[in-house]
Amino acid sequence: MPKIVVVEDDPAIAEMLVYHLQDLGYETLHFDDGLKAKEHLTTAGYDLVVLDIMLPNYSGLDLCRELRLERPSVPIMLLTSLDSEADRVVGLELGADDYLTKPFSMRECQARIKALLRRCELNKQPDNNQANSQADGATEITSEELTINRTSRRVTLDNQSIELTAREFDLMFFLIQNQQQVYSRSQLLDAVWGYSHDGYEHTVNTHINRLRKKLKRSNNKPDFIQTVWAVGYKFIDQEG
Repeated sequence: MPKIVVVEDDPAIAEMLVYHLQDLGYETLHFDDGLKAKEHLTTAGYDLVVLDIMLPNYSGLDLCRELRLERPSVPIMLLTSLDSEADRVVGLELGADDYLTKPFSMRECQARIKALLRRCELNKQPDNNQANSQADGATEITSEELTINRTSRRVTLDNQSIELTAREFDLMFFLIQNQQQVYSRSQLLDAVWGYSHDGYEHTVNTHINRLRKKLKRSNNKPDFIQTVWAVGYKFIDQEG
């Protein structure tokens, strides 16, 4: 049974989240204080964190940063207010996998959490990843000094291992698997996140920015992921 930790100081929202997540069969633990959540999350096991940005005693953004450093593969979904776009962008840049803007639909929240947990579970099952890889194409793809292996979820650049979050890996593999093809942000949301929603394009932007930083090439070579103005993004090798 997946274990979900909800960190939210609004009693009404927290109660709603806990009730509906338990209704789906998830073991759910709630904290209304950032510091208490930090003390628990640094020692206990969990499968997903629903994290409010504005918390008493300890910032949700600081907690997101620490969780991502300690457990890079665990999904984090942020809860933000309508007027906190800057915080949403910062949260995604710190490693959050997704976000919901308050007020939100509980049905959408459940769907997002199911998608994050399903993707995380697939990442833990090499045999399933192997089958999916064979169905979708090559298991390992190499482009110049970059190698990405879908079965082992391993990425190397100049023979150095690069650590990516689960969502960063999926986005990178999709782009490299479809080299030279241009995808809009909404198309990438559909292909990698599994949903499309107006206003969530920042999710794609911040993941692209993080990938570019982690996969920065030497000798002033162009980035692997290129922006096509007013259209979207594509993966290129040096020759491209």
